[in-house]
Amino acid sequence: MRPKISGKKEPSSGLQRFSIIIFLTLLVITSFPRISTSTSSSSLSPSPQPAKREIQAIPPGLDNLISRVMKTFNVPGLSVAIVKDGQVLLSKGYGVRRLGESRPVDSRTLFGIASNSKFFTATALAMLVEEGKISWDAPVIDYLPSFQLWDPYVTREITVRDLLCHRCGLGLGAGDLLWWPPSDRSRKEILKQLRYIKPASSFRSTYAYNNLMFLVAGEVIEAVSGLSWEDFIEKRILEPLGMKDTSPRISDLEKKDNVAGTHAEVEGTVRLVKPFLVDNINPAGGIISCADDMARWVLCHLNEGKINGGGRLFNERTARELGMMLVARPVSPAPPELAPLKASFSGYGHGIGIRDYRGWKVLQHTGGLPGYVSQVTILPDLELGVVVLTNQEATEAFSAITYSILDFYLKAPAFDWVAGFQQFKERRLKEIKEIEKKAEAARDSTSKPSLPLEKYAGLYSDDWYGEIEIIWTGEKLRLRFTRTPSLVGDMIHWQYNTFIVRWDDRELRADAYITFNLNHEGAIEEARMKPVSPATDFSFDFQDLLLKPKKKSQ
Repeated sequence: MRPKISGKKEPSSGLQRFSIIIFLTLLVITSFPRISTSTSSSSLSPSPQPAKREIQAIPPGLDNLISRVMKTFNVPGLSVAIVKDGQVLLSKGYGVRRLGESRPVDSRTLFGIASNSKFFTATALAMLVEEGKISWDAPVIDYLPSFQLWDPYVTREITVRDLLCHRCGLGLGAGDLLWWPPSDRSRKEILKQLRYIKPASSFRSTYAYNNLMFLVAGEVIEAVSGLSWEDFIEKRILEPLGMKDTSPRISDLEKKDNVAGTHAEVEGTVRLVKPFLVDNINPAGGIISCADDMARWVLCHLNEGKINGGGRLFNERTARELGMMLVARPVSPAPPELAPLKASFSGYGHGIGIRDYRGWKVLQHTGGLPGYVSQVTILPDLELGVVVLTNQEATEAFSAITYSILDFYLKAPAFDWVAGFQQFKERRLKEIKEIEKKAEAARDSTSKPSLPLEKYAGLYSDDWYGEIEIIWTGEKLRLRFTRTPSLVGDMIHWQYNTFIVRWDDRELRADAYITFNLNHEGAIEEARMKPVSPATDFSFDFQDLLLKPKKKSQ
């Protein structure tokens, strides 16, 4: 799906992790979706007009559609839940947990739900607001006195609500290299580095998806409740809702038996990849769950906080607050291949995207981690919720399933979402190939570095990330991020003083340029990095680094 762009003929790579989150969360939010495959025209037909509260039907042909989706997008296994009018109509697994094995996915098979965890964090804060322990519009420093951002004004003014809607002024994915790929930093260490990350825009002026503010939100929960984020989610949300299989700790994937394996397309082949198992990002993306439990979660929100069997998680006023749009986004035209995604409004609320689909208000979010992508969709006015959890990084799979199901209950004209996403994908791949060709054509392959290769070696430091080491082995240059074990690779000369870092771990799919700037004396003054491919996951925020040599290059 996401080809590399370099002078070499690199194999294509797949879409991944939290950027799915974003592009599709953005999709979710901007109606500009991801891609799918296949060209057959089968789709779910609209249902007859149902009477409210009667027992609802499951879309006819749904199993066949899901089988087609899995085959088309090479998804080994997935699970689907449908909630309608206070009933769980479907909670079911499809396919296998791991390629090469026969153990089936069932309704209790666990998947990482990644950024769909954000709505749990927002709901936890809403519960504390309801209890009078915090205020949405109180400054964060009222609860976390040591909290600090780069701009003192923003440090003073940013509120609890601001943490949840991506308007703090930091750029897209800013600071994600502090935790992704898995780093050795604790949650508190990550948050301490926030003060060194420069904003990309003025406070509250622009939407830019950011994971780190949800870590701050998790710390607020701990400060005012006396419970860690994980314990609060477990005791105050999961247990009351009966979400017995769900865990707020991504590391529990190693401890559970009924777990979906993690798969992705790497260098042209779908295969098992290493799971993400580090708990430092849990409030932004660390929950693991299953179709049965996610149906309970969606049902609670559709019931405005009521718990099946009695009691409440939160009240009706809190439910209305959680459904508010806080940040508006420009509405992009829908791709021609996916015309029904045309939206009239789009934005983001408290940990969830908000937009319209075929005239109905939709709360929706996506999630992505290595080997897992998911989507949760709630139509409050239709009392409808759809959850799709998958064990392969094919966002088009959950999109095709979700919109097919929505169309059935909306009684919409038939539309083949699988074919639509396939056509969109093919066009996007052509565009990316054109970018690859232009990059290669613009390269001056006869150029040489300004310095002997060993002169580029040394220790470099960035204010917010920390140290990066370049080593001269006697034969080649190697680059290593000192706090991120998997970010190590060879530096291959591209042109002039620019090299491409080709990471040893090819599952990363994130090769990067590094360009050295020299001063008037011919010494290295600084180095800048950026992803080679524009399709690289946004959490590889190499472009935000400003590397300064800590000592003279050897």
